[in-house]
Amino acid sequence: MDGTTNAQGGRVSSPRPRPAALPRRTLLAAGAATLLTTAVAVRPAVAAPSAATALTWYDATAEAIAAAGAATQITNSRTWAVAWLAAARATRAVPAGAGHGTFRRAALSGAVHRALVTLLPGRAEQLDATLRQTLATLPGGPAREHGLSEGRRQADLLLAERQGDGLDPASVDAPYRVKPAAPGVWQPTPPAYAPAAQYGNRLATPFLLPTQSRFRLGPPPALDSRRYAEDLAEVRAYGAVGSTVRTARQTETATFWLGSSLTLSTRPLRVALARSGEDVAGQARLVALFHTALVDTQIATSDTKYAYERWRPVTALRTGALDPDPAWTPLHTTPAHPDYPSGHNTYAGAAETVLTALTGPRTAPFELTSPTAPGVTRTYTAWRQLSVENTDARVFSGIHTRSADEAGLVLGTRVARHTLQNAGPLLAAR
Repeated sequence: MDGTTNAQGGRVSSPRPRPAALPRRTLLAAGAATLLTTAVAVRPAVAAPSAATALTWYDATAEAIAAAGAATQITNSRTWAVAWLAAARATRAVPAGAGHGTFRRAALSGAVHRALVTLLPGRAEQLDATLRQTLATLPGGPAREHGLSEGRRQADLLLAERQGDGLDPASVDAPYRVKPAAPGVWQPTPPAYAPAAQYGNRLATPFLLPTQSRFRLGPPPALDSRRYAEDLAEVRAYGAVGSTVRTARQTETATFWLGSSLTLSTRPLRVALARSGEDVAGQARLVALFHTALVDTQIATSDTKYAYERWRPVTALRTGALDPDPAWTPLHTTPAHPDYPSGHNTYAGAAETVLTALTGPRTAPFELTSPTAPGVTRTYTAWRQLSVENTDARVFSGIHTRSADEAGLVLGTRVARHTLQNAGPLLAAR
């Protein structure tokens, strides 16, 4: 969208054209060739029969986290990653003589169940019931019992491996000392002026990144640059609570994508899972790589955010040197951490990269709803569409500059590519 439509139906040009999409380097590198060789095909729009077990446990994971998950998004992403990475490891190899389908379905069930009841013990009763129901659909015998045992074993090993990784809520929201107020420097934002959140992410142990700063971005636009001036002009006009140029559709976009990135990604990933055409092992791998990439992306996001500590638009527009307006207020409340890069968009970039690599760039139409926009349903046919809307949404909300949004897509894409290209050792059974 290089321009928008105002309330009177006329065209309003955006302050600058959107840069061309990032060049897509091939993901068929040595470390990822086996993983990605089927990525180019558009998958069927119906679930394969073997998808039933994976979808059952996908839904059980989503329900358990929604009911008993942590207040910190990355902690919940970690729960997804641990449960499904254990399943991916457990389903990768089948002992000689065992029925492949039965073993793998039991292994996935055992791994996800064991990880979830350990991390979310308050949901044990519901998860135990799901396990009983799943096992009842499988033929009894050694294949089922060995698969169940292997799933539990891989979960226990992974839980021990990730113990003390710094992704618990207390570590994630470690205290952060705010720097003295100065041009460009992040300060707590109205109305709550809450302390900084997610500082501890940058200190956590990644799944695959060699260091938290491996993909640290270059600095945001300088305060005296043309790009910075254009960013502020755009968010001032389109992101204000009383904007006269933001259309109803743009306001809806901002509200639709306002919620948790984890929550908003759950449905698209489920669509991809149901349509993947993969066997149980491939399905477990898809969910595992999606969430391990997103954990590492969130770690990398906080590393860059707190390396540069760029102030939010509300602070820049109220107190900065460019036509300050002490009364300027964004459409939506600004989150309590620095502007650059946008976490929503690092998440979107990583999610798009994984889904595109493992299921193809397009799919049959699917519908999404949002908890922050009741009654609104949107239809999509390509994962890229989700990234584009996320980028616009944060500007229309008045809580990010477009530079921060576009930088977020770059960072998320880079981290996800690294995950895909180095996934072999991560997926190997212990």
